Amino acid sequence: MADVTITRTGLPAEAGQVSSLQRLMRRKSTIAFIMTLPLLLVIFTLVAYPAFYSLHLATLNKSMVRFVGLGNFEFLFGRETFWLVVYQSCLFAVTAVIFKAIIGFTVAHFVHNIPSKGQRKWRGMLLVPWVIPPAMSTLAWLWLFDPSYSAFNWLLAHVGVAPVSWTGNTHWARFSVILVNIWVGAPFFMIMYLAALKSVPEQLYEASEIDGANWWQRIWYITLPMMRNIISITALFSLIVTFANFDIVRVLTGGGPLDSTHLFATWAFRVGIESGDIPLGACVSLFMVPILAVAATLILRDIGKRGNEA
Repeated sequence: MADVTITRTGLPAEAGQVSSLQRLMRRKSTIAFIMTLPLLLVIFTLVAYPAFYSLHLATLNKSMVRFVGLGNFEFLFGRETFWLVVYQSCLFAVTAVIFKAIIGFTVAHFVHNIPSKGQRKWRGMLLVPWVIPPAMSTLAWLWLFDPSYSAFNWLLAHVGVAPVSWTGNTHWARFSVILVNIWVGAPFFMIMYLAALKSVPEQLYEASEIDGANWWQRIWYITLPMMRNIISITALFSLIVTFANFDIVRVLTGGGPLDSTHLFATWAFRVGIESGDIPLGACVSLFMVPILAVAATLILRDIGKRGNEA
């Protein structure tokens, strides 16, 4: 007769192994992992592989036949245009996200106070800028900023103001791309904040009103603390998308005048595709990663700290 190993529980070892496997399969975390495994594989294929391949490209020379290590990065550090792109990308992303958050919160607060019957209509209309593809809506803005037939300049002429070179002047060009990005992205903040506002218990507002709190105090001490996590997550998501923006700048200014509106994505396209230096373009695009990683770490750490305190 074959030898059978007996465990401390008095059961054969094979039975103990089977029961351990069964317990593992019964865990919700294991089931969740198995169910999300196909999606994780898709994400790895579409995101992780291109990311690692871009790292490989960044270490090659222009003809992609010789390993140069960090030579491309050293070359970028010595270019004035690169630091201009870093400054413009940070200015563009931070300014646009701040104004989108302020406008989105303000509009969401007013829509939230509209009677339920009229909210659906307003939500639908206010979401139109976000639903339209940015490249198409930017074409309309390009007509509004046109140096010869600008609708904005036509309005300014009626009030005695000289015409503005919206896309031909460095400062006005930066203002124009930020304005269009705010117009496109503010509805996303609005709908996220509106959903968060509906989750705030009305009893808190009623209690604060009894205590004599005014409108501003109710927002500062009740609404904002209750929405703080949603505000942080929405800002982080928008920061990542805005930082990597391509279509608005590409259609509206093409990075001009004199590279004054180039972002990481548009300059990487200019260097890598139009100039034919794909490894250098990969280097430019990779510089977004550490900046966004720092921002994500700070925001997520703040969210985790508040979760532990709660």
